[in-house]
Amino acid sequence: MNKLETPFANRKHIGIFGDTNAGKSTLFNQILNQDLSIVSDLHGTTTDPVIKGMELIPYGPVALIDTAGFGDVSVLGEERRKKTEKILERCDYVLYVIDITTADITKIEATIQYFKTTPYSLVFTKTDLVSGQEKIAGFSEKYPAAQFISQDDENAIISLKAHLVNELKKLGEDDGSMISGLLKPGDHVVLVIPIDSAAPKGRLILPQVTFIRNCLDEGVICTVTNEEHLSQTLSSLETVNLVVTDSQIFKTVSKIVPNNISLTSFSMLLARQKGDLSAMLSACDTIPQLKNGDKILMLEACTHNHTHEDIGRAKIPTLLQKNTGATLEFEYYVGYDFPKDLSKYKLAIHCGGCMITKKTILSRIEKCKNAGLPITNYGVILAYLSGISNRAAEVFQNE
Repeated sequence: MNKLETPFANRKHIGIFGDTNAGKSTLFNQILNQDLSIVSDLHGTTTDPVIKGMELIPYGPVALIDTAGFGDVSVLGEERRKKTEKILERCDYVLYVIDITTADITKIEATIQYFKTTPYSLVFTKTDLVSGQEKIAGFSEKYPAAQFISQDDENAIISLKAHLVNELKKLGEDDGSMISGLLKPGDHVVLVIPIDSAAPKGRLILPQVTFIRNCLDEGVICTVTNEEHLSQTLSSLETVNLVVTDSQIFKTVSKIVPNNISLTSFSMLLARQKGDLSAMLSACDTIPQLKNGDKILMLEACTHNHTHEDIGRAKIPTLLQKNTGATLEFEYYVGYDFPKDLSKYKLAIHCGGCMITKKTILSRIEKCKNAGLPITNYGVILAYLSGISNRAAEVFQNE
């Protein structure tokens, strides 16, 4: 992704679903106006999800996903179906593509149930292969909001894009920003950013960049420093409304920041913006109950090299075992991978989630809740283990 583009985690995800050979990849290419997905009359041409960022004018940046089709009876069909199901968990909106020449209402109604709570639109393809208008009229009457397209009908694609814009607007900007409701124009925030071996050389990590951009967008004054110069920075400023730091130096920063200045972390802000902060704080109450041999589920949204300073692979396991006095087992799932059986775990700990969508995080939280598995995140548990969780959550108490 170009460094000037909106990160995928901050885009609404639109998934294209339907049977094999229903015209999903053709539609994917038509919407993008690019030949990215392979199109063929053979069933099962799309074997893995294809994702592409685009500007859906006038809505804004979105991510479009072409999926493997339902009904793939090949040797690998079951594996492809599982990948398609995982894609649905991250989609904010679904285009259910139906070949009108073979469309069956009973099957359509059954497939609609598959999407559950995800908003969707029906898109009937290959309308140019239907003789007469009776069949199209029948489906149009049954599904008034459905879209009808053919391979060479540019106007139908323009109409579909306009329909998508309207539907996405209905979803609202529920992600908000990291500082929505916490700071107002003219307020002053200090960011305390450590430079350690895991930090990308010459760059800031995504939550830090996003936070700074949110401040610029909302007229909040932002000063950036590190823990070594924090005391000097605070002394030089007349007013500081909030200090935000990285979870791993919570304890150090808390000793420097006076009690009359609010303090929190990027992970806390992400839990509030993209997850369920209340549930993640409550999950820490179960930590004293952990005992030898208990399994801890660690969820890392992005892949990166691991070092002795790694927050998820080193710092949290060390601090958690020291706090509980128990020898614990840590199992790691990376990216969009997620275990099917949650019954063997006593606690789930998610990363901040800056690289995945809000829909994905909420889906994971819901699964954990349904399984009776407490789930927290890196920043929340580090605040707890540092003994400052109450202070770090104080800024959110009036919400």
